[in-house]
Amino acid sequence: MVDGKAGQHIIIRVDANARIGTGHLMRCLALAQAWKDSGGEVAFITDCDNTGLLQRLSDEGFEAIPLDSSYPDRADWEASSQALAAHPNAWVVLDGYHFDPTYQRRIKEAGHPLLVIDDMAHLEHYYADIVLNQNLHAEQLRYSCEPYTQLMLGTQYVLLRHEFLRLQGWKREIPEVARKALITLGGSDFDNATLKVVRALNKLKVEDLEVRVVVGPSNPHIASLEEAVHRSPFDVRLLTSVRSMPDLMAWADVAVSASGSTCWEMAFMGLPTVLLVLADNQQGIAEGLDSRGVALSVGWYAEISELRLTQAMKMLISNSKRRKAMSENGRQLVNGVGTDRVISVMGEPFQEISETDHLRMRPASFGDAEVLWKWTNDPTVRAHSFHPGPIPLDGHTEWYKGKLAFPDTRIWILELNQVAVAQIRYDRISRDTAEIDLSVAPDCQGRGLGTRALILTSDIACKELGVRRVKGVVFSSNRASRRAFAKAGFQCIGLETISGELCQVFERACSESIEEGS
Repeated sequence: MVDGKAGQHIIIRVDANARIGTGHLMRCLALAQAWKDSGGEVAFITDCDNTGLLQRLSDEGFEAIPLDSSYPDRADWEASSQALAAHPNAWVVLDGYHFDPTYQRRIKEAGHPLLVIDDMAHLEHYYADIVLNQNLHAEQLRYSCEPYTQLMLGTQYVLLRHEFLRLQGWKREIPEVARKALITLGGSDFDNATLKVVRALNKLKVEDLEVRVVVGPSNPHIASLEEAVHRSPFDVRLLTSVRSMPDLMAWADVAVSASGSTCWEMAFMGLPTVLLVLADNQQGIAEGLDSRGVALSVGWYAEISELRLTQAMKMLISNSKRRKAMSENGRQLVNGVGTDRVISVMGEPFQEISETDHLRMRPASFGDAEVLWKWTNDPTVRAHSFHPGPIPLDGHTEWYKGKLAFPDTRIWILELNQVAVAQIRYDRISRDTAEIDLSVAPDCQGRGLGTRALILTSDIACKELGVRRVKGVVFSSNRASRRAFAKAGFQCIGLETISGELCQVFERACSESIEEGS
């Protein structure tokens, strides 16, 4: 397989329009965010008629190369090949059912490693280095591919965007009767299945029901939906420009959704859902989630009556036991680490520590005070701190001197080739628990050093401080720190709001041998 570390770019070829929807581009966005967080750069080549999506790509710092027409039109390959030539060895990601074996082979012949995101194994052959299918039924499919192709199949590889991952560890409350409902059937909903759902919902007999209906701003059926919403006996709001779907999913008690990529987001959020099938490639997803007890599938939207829809929603709204089971099953199915798994197989944009590098961990000394002070005042570090203001040297030096002498604190310095590159501090905060403070030199980030520091010291800290577990608290927005803890074997156990910031709490139990010897 081609080494993904050869280049720092990925080029993502994906389309989004009223016919195919926005799901392909949105899951590619998750991959792009993770690659950028690891230090890489991303370019999208896209035939996209959604100005809001194009603006989002720009806002997130991604290059967007627009296309007027898509493959098999010749103009597609002409534009794409120019972008590939500008970034030799860059990874290429294809997400779309129209990228046939010929298109894939051209990319490989141009010398690029290739990842194909797929749903159906519908092509006669795949030339990709990696085929990614994040669906439940993926392992049952047969792929004709090259000997070097690595298959990444199943929900352990679900791609989730930043806005969802910041809620990892969030706990859903299950009310006796659901009174908040979310309806979302895709950004375009070309056939206006949303109208049938709203009409079915209007027939419910539930007190104090609140409903949010999400459609794309270019949805051609907004007028008819507004009329249905106006006639509703409930508090129904039609939303055309949603800034945060995770917050809406957290707000809702139940949902009605199409059986596309949104299903994995709802499973991650533990949101009990009634599923409609709007396209052939959604059939397997709906049936699989229904059989796993994650959602309730009612089948093809065109074949189901409004009465059947009303009955399905009524059952889910009134059955708290069923909703609780769905929520728990969904969180078990999609745990939020899929994107990291994919990035790890592709290869980090920057090289991690090689076998020829000399890495060692040593106890911190007072002579480290000034370099640690410089790291602490780096703008990126301050931005991810609970007290973001600059720290004066005199105050830092006195504080650091006290920490070195304090019996409930341990500090280590990680050196790479005799140069300090990271520090890790453990403070015992209770009889059984020590809390971690971790920082990496600004010019050494993205190389896995934080993970190395955690692995090398956590069990030693347990033994020396006499604790049974260690924990770290990081901003939900700080994906680099979240990845470091997760890769070191820590589990996200919940969310906390500290100084107005949403944070994730990671915890790891000491190894049994350490506990027995303490």
